[in-house]
Amino acid sequence: MWAHFILALPSALPPVGRLTVLQSRTFVVNVPSRQCQGAFGGSEACRGSVPMCGSFQGSSRCFIHRSASRRSSAQSHVMSRHFHTSAIRFLSIDGVNKANSGHPGLPMGCAPMSYVLFKEFMKADSADPKWAQRDRFVLSAGHGSMLHYSLLHLMGYDMGIEDLKQFRQWGSKTPGHPENFLTKGIEVTTGPLGQGIANAVGLALSEKHLAARFNKPGMDLVDNYTYVIMGDGCNMEGISSEAASLAGHWGLGKLIALYDDNRISIDGHTEISFTEDVCARYEAMGWHVQHVADGNHDLDGIKSAIEKAKSVTDKPSLIKVSTLIGYGSPNKADTHDVHGAPLGADETSATREALKWPYGEFEVPQEAYDEFNGSFGKRGKDAHAAWDKLAADYAAKYPEEWADFQSITTGELPANWTDSLPKFTSEDKGLATRLHSQTMLNALAPVIPGFVGGSADLAPSNMTLMKMFGDFQKDTPAERNIRFGVREHAMGAICNGIGLYAPGLVPYCATFFIFSDYMRNAMRMSALSEAGVIYVMTHDSIGLGEDGPTHQPIEHLASFRAMPNMLTIRPGDGNETAGAYAAAVENANAKNASGIKRPSTLVFSRQGMPNMNTTSIEGTKKGAYAVVEEANPDVIIVGTGSELEMAVKAGEQLKSEGKKVRVVSMPCMELFDEQTQSYKDSVITPGVPSVSVEAGSTFGWAKYVKKSIGIDTWGASAPAPILYEKFGITVDAVVAAAKAQM
Repeated sequence: MWAHFILALPSALPPVGRLTVLQSRTFVVNVPSRQCQGAFGGSEACRGSVPMCGSFQGSSRCFIHRSASRRSSAQSHVMSRHFHTSAIRFLSIDGVNKANSGHPGLPMGCAPMSYVLFKEFMKADSADPKWAQRDRFVLSAGHGSMLHYSLLHLMGYDMGIEDLKQFRQWGSKTPGHPENFLTKGIEVTTGPLGQGIANAVGLALSEKHLAARFNKPGMDLVDNYTYVIMGDGCNMEGISSEAASLAGHWGLGKLIALYDDNRISIDGHTEISFTEDVCARYEAMGWHVQHVADGNHDLDGIKSAIEKAKSVTDKPSLIKVSTLIGYGSPNKADTHDVHGAPLGADETSATREALKWPYGEFEVPQEAYDEFNGSFGKRGKDAHAAWDKLAADYAAKYPEEWADFQSITTGELPANWTDSLPKFTSEDKGLATRLHSQTMLNALAPVIPGFVGGSADLAPSNMTLMKMFGDFQKDTPAERNIRFGVREHAMGAICNGIGLYAPGLVPYCATFFIFSDYMRNAMRMSALSEAGVIYVMTHDSIGLGEDGPTHQPIEHLASFRAMPNMLTIRPGDGNETAGAYAAAVENANAKNASGIKRPSTLVFSRQGMPNMNTTSIEGTKKGAYAVVEEANPDVIIVGTGSELEMAVKAGEQLKSEGKKVRVVSMPCMELFDEQTQSYKDSVITPGVPSVSVEAGSTFGWAKYVKKSIGIDTWGASAPAPILYEKFGITVDAVVAAAKAQM
């Protein structure tokens, strides 16, 4: 149903909906009855968009008359702010139109809140986008990326008009969703809904942790806010509740989320599937909650809400800002049509007329640039200069703390840090590699200042506690053990935020390998966004035994090996576990041939295995190497993890029968693939019969060997030795496969 009414308003406050100009400052507006009711006292969607004149229902008519002579200075101020929000809107509209692809609705609706946030609050320096003390901004609703690119342009970042014109094009720095590794000023990569708000929890956690560790009386070396714009889709995804629950528990008072409550998704109005009270949910999770009912016009209300949020220091804040998606579009506002498709030439022209924007495509008047540079730009430069002076004074007064802070903020690892990793011989007791992992974590923790992490309620099984530190909690934020609870998905995404807060923060998180399924998207985002997270995965195969197929990974090794920019490392004893951590930390800090950060999935056993004299850290870092050497082998046997012992025993049996056998450990295929061809040929010699043995899917092994022993079906519930026998993963099976090729 459409309601019809006539408004006589200053052009500073253009009404929304289907709008026709009759004469100067007089309009006929057709709006959906839901919008109409909100504007005049019903739903809170648009309350405050025009002066109240009583109840407005159905086809009732309301006449409001104002004389131009009554325009006050306050109205002129409103006009000015509307003008600058329109600059944000039309850069976004034009970028999407030029690409003929994208999401214009969110930028059009969120322009007012983003204008207030950046003009009045954000502390950052466009000349130094990686300044350690900057506020962080996360567009969790990453599909609205043109909003962020438009803001970066207006705020003076390295984002020119030509870059905006290349939105969604090959080689541009304006991809379809924000990518931190491509675009200066983008903190985290967002797109999968809910990931951004969870990343933001990690960013805010990092600020709280480092502030507790390094701030001194009168010297706040760490003091920044994390701001988020999130949408209905983010709040529908379960990860947002997992992350928000932790944020409330931890009391992350410098996390402020602006919730774009536009009540539209791809399917249509959210009332068809999403009717819960989001504010009540967040309040129950320990957040400070506010509602700005008219996010289209009430810029003072948005400013006041952010100020109140900043005054609440013991809780994160959610500000629900009710907006109109596609605000200003006469025919597409408040519809799903404007969510994910360009406005098109005709509707863009109508929107320019409706919003009184007289400029052409990608045209922004100088006064808009001056406005942002005079507020955001000056505030950031002044704050940066003041912090530089503070940092110099701090370094002189607290040199030891400053050295640790520098390691965290620059990513420079302490000298000789690998010396802390222990070495093993065959005389040392054989252990499960999860126990060796605990040894490595506790060896590295006191050496690497940025080492932080925890488990998803499995610390006693994953063996991931750093014994010299307590728990990071609301009242003990300087501690370094993080208790994530049973929240694997949020855990991974929060660790991404930690890893992207500062180059020298090295987060790890842990669960059973099978439960990586819960956080696979976060792990994929680690690899994509070059976040140096270390994933500690234990209980790696059917070797975990009686828990059965629900807990026994089969396809997981193959799937993570297929993931670009992810190292998957499955060590076979204590030395290889040390090597796995050495490789993981180095790659988390971009100490590799590619010069980019990459995460690692370290895969550890539940069952014990012997230590070997010929395994090494150096060999592990090459991905594969001979643990039993033979210059001219008759056969090559390759093993990983707990099956490395099996490979060695099969080699010994064949050797007793007069065969020449080389036994190779291959803890990491990705690292092996990066070696020179001559090295790879020296390890797995072309033309020589070869067999692999691994208690997982055989998928992917054909690249290296001619025959694979593994498991390509579900496991079962039974003691581990029985399972290995029943599924044919035995020394005899390896020997038989080798003989069949000779």
